[in-house]
Amino acid sequence: MMPIRSFAGACLAALASLCVVAPAAAQKYPTRNITMIVPFAAGGPTDVISRIVTGHMAPTLGQSIIIENVVGAGGTTGATRAARAANDGYTLITGHMGTHAASVPLYPKLAYHPEKDFEPVALLAGTPILILARKDFPPKDLKEFVAYVKANAEKVNAAHAGIGSVSHVSCELLNSILGIKPVGVPFNGTGPAMNALVAGQVDYMCDQIVNAVPQINAGTIKAYAVATPERNPSLPNVPTTTEAGLPEFQAQAWNAIFAPKGTSPAIIATLNAAAVKALDDENVKKRLLELGSVIPAPANRTPEALAALVKSEIAKWTPVLKPAT
Repeated sequence: MMPIRSFAGACLAALASLCVVAPAAAQKYPTRNITMIVPFAAGGPTDVISRIVTGHMAPTLGQSIIIENVVGAGGTTGATRAARAANDGYTLITGHMGTHAASVPLYPKLAYHPEKDFEPVALLAGTPILILARKDFPPKDLKEFVAYVKANAEKVNAAHAGIGSVSHVSCELLNSILGIKPVGVPFNGTGPAMNALVAGQVDYMCDQIVNAVPQINAGTIKAYAVATPERNPSLPNVPTTTEAGLPEFQAQAWNAIFAPKGTSPAIIATLNAAAVKALDDENVKKRLLELGSVIPAPANRTPEALAALVKSEIAKWTPVLKPAT
């Protein structure tokens, strides 16, 4: 039989062991499903990229990632909800240039601040902007498009996914370069806006390439140019804006994962590692590249690099968009 003193010592040792193990177990992440807020309608560029990347992240993390589309106010409704969520790593958001940069000058009473209310996790993809139109829009090329919209500025309309969305912001830049103010037609997401363009209900729009490639290849809409220095491999026959005669218009959006402010560095590191692993996966890369996305270089996938991008994008878009408010 064990002496009482030895027995007490063994008990104390066991309790000490439990005290060490318990905090470690409590720090395990994730232990349940994660919600990824997509602040736009299903089927749009942000939604598509989110589903592709999180589809690979989920097995890595060992938990499901549930996409929740929260639409409204150019993505700021969903971003506000994400900013106010618990900072435990179980509610994230796929934000973009609109929700986390252009929103600052466009919404004077914005309920969140991209730099102060979020922890950057990882940049997922760059998405070049295209100048698009309904398939029966009269202009045949970009030069004719420019002449036509200038001559009919009061008659033409431009679709977008809400004030502050990428489609809105990029077309604001285009319209300011052309010196026109067409009628804006807002939708609750780029998906519905694209559907209206395909149906011929609106004249033109500036959209992320991810949303447009299938429609362009199907011949349901026109693509006048891509607003990047080089042609995109997914649309080799679409000229750049420089080639087509409008070099001033250069625009590329981006999508990235953010967590509420105060989320622990350990959780951010876990999520970043899962996102980076997804971007290195050959199938994920293939799917993103087929849609025209630009895969970020390894150096641009860190939380620090994303924080710097947000800061620079706010500085870039504020003077462009401030006059529009």
